[in-house]
Amino acid sequence: MANGTASAAMQPIRAARCFQVEIPSVTIGVFASCTGLQVEYEVLEYAEGGENGFVHKLRGATRYANLVLSRGVTNETGLLDWLFDFQDLGKRPTVTISLLDEQMNAVRSWGFSCGFPVRWTGPTLAEEAAEVATETLEIGHTGLVRP
Repeated sequence: MANGTASAAMQPIRAARCFQVEIPSVTIGVFASCTGLQVEYEVLEYAEGGENGFVHKLRGATRYANLVLSRGVTNETGLLDWLFDFQDLGKRPTVTISLLDEQMNAVRSWGFSCGFPVRWTGPTLAEEAAEVATETLEIGHTGLVRP
C-alpha cells in the first residue's frame, strides 16, 4: 500500500447491475439475479486414538449448488435456444457467468464445467397481473473452473 491506500485490485466490487451468461458461441442472456455461486466441502472428522484434545477435520467430497438466474422476459432467444439445443448430455459446455458493472463491463467471471439447463420457469400468466413477466433458469454443472 502506498500512502495508506489500497490498490484497485483490493477494493470491493460494488453491487452489480446484472449477470451475463454465456456458453461457447452463444450468449444466453443478461439476468437480474443469480444464486448458487458456491462451493461446499464435506468435512470428515477423525478421532485419533489417545488424542483427546481435538478431532482431526479432513476435507471430503465437493458439492456444487445449481445456479439459479432470474430476469424479466425479453426478446432474446438464447436461453430457449440453449434449452432445446443442448438436451444431448454429450453437449455439456462450460458455462461462464460474468458480473457486470453499470457500464455493462464484466468485472468478475466464473466458469462452471459441463453445464446444462435443468429447469426453466416462465412467467405466470394472469389477466389482472401488472408485474413484469419474469423467467428463471436453473443450471446444473460438475464444478467451478477458471473461465
